[in-house]
Amino acid sequence: MSFDRPTLAELVDAQLGEIETRLPGADARLRQSNLNVLGRVQAGGLHQLYGYLSWLAQQLFPDTAESEFLDRWAGIWLPEGRKPAALAQGSVRLGGTPGTLIPAGTALTRADDREYLSTAEGVIKADGSADIPVAAREAGAAANADTGTALTVTTPIAGLQSSASVIAPGLTQGADEEADAALRQRLIARIQNPPQGGSAADYVSWALEVPGVTRAWHLPALSGPGSNAVVFVRDGDASPIPDANEVATVQAHIDAVRPVTADFTALAPAPLTVDYRVRVTPNTSAVRAAVVTALQNLHEREAEPGATLYLSRINEAISQADGEFDHVLFAPTADVVPATLQMPLCGDVTWQ
Repeated sequence: MSFDRPTLAELVDAQLGEIETRLPGADARLRQSNLNVLGRVQAGGLHQLYGYLSWLAQQLFPDTAESEFLDRWAGIWLPEGRKPAALAQGSVRLGGTPGTLIPAGTALTRADDREYLSTAEGVIKADGSADIPVAAREAGAAANADTGTALTVTTPIAGLQSSASVIAPGLTQGADEEADAALRQRLIARIQNPPQGGSAADYVSWALEVPGVTRAWHLPALSGPGSNAVVFVRDGDASPIPDANEVATVQAHIDAVRPVTADFTALAPAPLTVDYRVRVTPNTSAVRAAVVTALQNLHEREAEPGATLYLSRINEAISQADGEFDHVLFAPTADVVPATLQMPLCGDVTWQ
């Protein structure tokens, strides 16, 4: 049987009625009387206690617990708990006089003052260049950088040019601390799908343990009977499609926990860009922005490698955009049907 929490007005009425019952002839409802004040103060205190009890009840269940208690639940069910923020890392190319030593720990700065440190020594080669590995000083997705991003050596080194550039595949693997919604989803999945020594759910769970990985899918028998593959994306990055280093990180993590006899491969999906052409009413910048957000959320919520993205779902997402009254979808004109390893990504949205 459910319990209905009394409102403040109901508590006030109950307290004033109780006073009048205990003091026959007293009128506790006179607004300026001491009894009226006493009843209202007591009702306010009870209202706070009911609120606290209601909040405590939410912390008793993983699906409603707030951050502090959600972390406690995760600490019980998930050995690693909340995924921490991860450092962006990769390599940069520097120029200078051949033979110049570049010490480990050399600091480089991006135009927005984001700082990186070299993680190994380097020496300028005969061609006047050196490629050295670097990692961000502070963890987070904001430290990721595309190939060609310019960096500056923070402290001058004799024989070393001050400018540097990020080389392929860029500075990647940076990730923010896992958000409550993502942690709650993993926690509930762990409770509903206990480990089974290498089931499909296990492979998905292992992939999601890697910082930055937001969605993953298990593909059985992709390379033959008994084989296992996991394809995954990183929605928090500029591109959700992982690069080779991020795939290698997931491969290494799952190799460390999977059954030793299992045949396993971590894979990145191939992007399938879906461009949209829409006419909306009212045709305002606010409505257009809402439609773009709705389509991006649709892809993040429902797009999967090899799974059809239905035209009806696309139209429904546009219809639910804030402020949209009517629309006509000119492109795509049919369901989006990706291949097994293709991932539908939200492309450009143009307006008719």
